[in-house]
Amino acid sequence: MSSSIFHLAIEAGDLSKTVPWYVDVLGCQIDMGEDGKWQDIDFWGNELTLHESNPRLGKGPDRERHSVDMGEVCVPHFGIHLTMENYQAVRNSVEASGGFLDTPYTRFEGTEYQQETFFVEDPNFNVLEIKHLVAKKA
Repeated sequence: MSSSIFHLAIEAGDLSKTVPWYVDVLGCQIDMGEDGKWQDIDFWGNELTLHESNPRLGKGPDRERHSVDMGEVCVPHFGIHLTMENYQAVRNSVEASGGFLDTPYTRFEGTEYQQETFFVEDPNFNVLEIKHLVAKKA
């Protein structure tokens, strides 16, 4: 049996702060969990497990960035490809709730990989890339 659903487990700091951010800002749904230890999040059909951990103190001035097309992207990061409707809803919610790590922009313009994208940090400073692929690969 094969599946295209991924599972990712990350340090989430204080779950009482991080879980509401994923639900209220990104619009994700809560799945199973163990109170005070971990919480599964339905990350657009994928399983994201947020583990209670010591909260990070901040991103720090030395965040690693790599040059990709139009900018310097943070690594590590994880993310999701969304429909334009979902992308715009999440973008608006992020903007209304405190903003972006890297503001929305178009990458790989004029190619089959053209995409609208932005980067955001969760309350534990995990970096997420939210994108919409404008042109589908042939």
